[in-house]
Amino acid sequence: MGLRNRRRTKRTEGHATPGPAGTGHPAGDPYGTGPGGPHAAPRRPRAATAADGPPPYPPGAPGAEWAIELRGVRRQYGRGSGAVHALRGIDLALPRGSFTAVMGPSGSGKSTFLQCAAGLDRPTAGSVRLGGTEITGMNENKLTALRRSRLGFVFQAFNLLPSLTVEHNVLLPMRLAGRRPDREAAARVLAQVGLEAHARRRPGQLSGGQQQRVAIARALVTQPDVVFADEPTGALDTGTAAEVLTLLRQAVDTLSATVVMVTHDPTAASYADRVLFLADGAIADRLARPTVDQVAARMTALTARTRPVAPHPMAGAAA
Repeated sequence: MGLRNRRRTKRTEGHATPGPAGTGHPAGDPYGTGPGGPHAAPRRPRAATAADGPPPYPPGAPGAEWAIELRGVRRQYGRGSGAVHALRGIDLALPRGSFTAVMGPSGSGKSTFLQCAAGLDRPTAGSVRLGGTEITGMNENKLTALRRSRLGFVFQAFNLLPSLTVEHNVLLPMRLAGRRPDREAAARVLAQVGLEAHARRRPGQLSGGQQQRVAIARALVTQPDVVFADEPTGALDTGTAAEVLTLLRQAVDTLSATVVMVTHDPTAASYADRVLFLADGAIADRLARPTVDQVAARMTALTARTRPVAPHPMAGAAA
């Protein structure tokens, strides 16, 4: 496969992510192809760069190109005394060509943050910009079109269509966006993830790690503004997880991709340029050029001083 395991990763337990309130798709179905969607269908440490510090960057800072901007983003589920404040005023901007890990105790708002940033859920207040485009007020059809053409998604469960070949799974975002499938682009990204010889196979003929690499190829084929990854190594063994994380790192370093990854695992987070730590729906800490030990120590301290809020039934993704 031509890959070198840069780190060894502990297996982490992921979490199911129900469909967020206010959207037409479950979080694991960003392209709208599932039963609930409108289109149901068949590291090694590196040298610091200008993008590295000090995060999170202030929204709208001059002289920078932002992949994601969140201004005053709040997400509340329910009302009155039973309301759950999953996000409590998030302000940040992340530069293009960067790798950001998002961590926090259970119930801290990690997945809600990812869903609001990716247009999978609507903030109660505030604004979100992706690649310079304001998405907060978009209708669902426009959001779906944007996700298909300008965003990539990698989830713990792979979310490949079993009836399609590897190549056709990779080309699916292009087809759903109404674009002519670019088989050369599919071949190129499959080569980048070491699966060029498996283009005609179906997902059921691949290992879990190979299926996740197909998901990464699918996320990259449209050259998206941002790749969102939610616990991408949670279902993988240690060695395979290291390969997947190396691929995400290489996508940033060699393809100038922008990756935002939610994870519980300090080793996974150490592949990123920066780590944002959430607690009680707010950014509680941050760390540039992280090491495994630094991330683990910050998480231990953060968990000790926070108490998760019991989620509201509508906030199934608030973790």
